[in-house]
Amino acid sequence: MQVTLIYSSAPRTVHEAVLELDEGATVEQALRQAGWLQRFPEIGSTDLTLGVWGRRAGPQTPLRADDRVEVYRALRVDPKVARKERFVAQGARAAGLFSRKKPGSEAGY
Repeated sequence: MQVTLIYSSAPRTVHEAVLELDEGATVEQALRQAGWLQRFPEIGSTDLTLGVWGRRAGPQTPLRADDRVEVYRALRVDPKVARKERFVAQGARAAGLFSRKKPGSEAGY
């Protein structure tokens, strides 16, 4: 069966590998066969999360044909907090609904 591995080790850096595995192989076996546990030692730590097609998975999760195994790094900033900070930095008049206000229209439209 064919499986794809995806890992972004740093911002704007993506590693991808396509493997041929035996039926019943696990996520950990796929990572070992690709050599990613040696190449990227941080994958073995608890800071990273594993997933299959966007759903959380453990190292012992069995894989099926055409699965996509993803290795997720921890977020540095909460996306909601980052959005609020961007909004404050841009100012209320330059962002979102308020940026293209039609003459004579109400606020927010």
